Amino acid sequence: MPASQRELRQRRGSVQTIKKVTRAMELIASSRIIKAQQQAQAAAPYSRELTRAVSAVASYADVEHPLTTEAETPRRAAMLLISSDRGLAGAYSSSVIREGEQLVSKLGDEGREIDTFLTGRKAKAFYSFRHREVTQTWEGFSERPTYAEAREIADALLAKFTAYTETEGGVDEIHIVYTRFVSMMTQRPEVIRLLPLEVVESEEAPAADELYPLYEFEPDAETVLDTLLPLYVASRIHYCLLQSAASELASRQRAMKSATDNAQELIERLTREANQARQAEITQEISEITGGASALAESTQSE
Repeated sequence: MPASQRELRQRRGSVQTIKKVTRAMELIASSRIIKAQQQAQAAAPYSRELTRAVSAVASYADVEHPLTTEAETPRRAAMLLISSDRGLAGAYSSSVIREGEQLVSKLGDEGREIDTFLTGRKAKAFYSFRHREVTQTWEGFSERPTYAEAREIADALLAKFTAYTETEGGVDEIHIVYTRFVSMMTQRPEVIRLLPLEVVESEEAPAADELYPLYEFEPDAETVLDTLLPLYVASRIHYCLLQSAASELASRQRAMKSATDNAQELIERLTREANQARQAEITQEISEITGGASALAESTQSE
């Protein structure tokens, strides 16, 4: 049965209200993306120089450190999964959760138990709904992460990594699942192994006629590593949080723009249908008036 003109107007009003909400969310996400990108870019030089310092100590000091030594037979691994606190961001959270599920399956096939660490309410809800065990969760800062929050996460992960695996439930590896911001249109879920340390950047090898650099570590190389490596871990986690924040905002902006465009198309369709219903009602009224006049004229002639 075709909808009446009143029903179509009510639907159009509801869609217009939804359009205002999605448009506002689109503008808010657009305004925050720039700041999130600037924060990620501002953190890059510190992370890069810290990586170079760690690389120098790891490359030119003959020291075996717990954070740089791989276990012969790794049995347990920790996974930090970075998701969002809110929805309405397209496939952002589902994509990173799917990447985490693939990592869990891969590590499980290799015979490793998984300790799961989560950031964001979406990942927490996903694991809670499926009654899965989670070691620790953080929430409330997915769009605006700070270094203090990254340091808190780093301390929890380092405590697990430096604990004795057999007696204190420690882990042999730490992996991070996050979303890299490539562009406004592309955000890619990625997995990195945080510990044992894999040097991302290394000093360029000198030419044949050059000398290798000579480093002196004070008070000693092990103390320098004890100081630098926790800072390095916190820096990498902070960088991943900032990348994920920018990705979340870009995904939400794109999703809200699509929702606004769809709402506009629906409004135009409902407007056409309402006009057609109005024309049909007017035609019916004219027909009724004409029919009534004809009947009245016929009754008058019969008298």
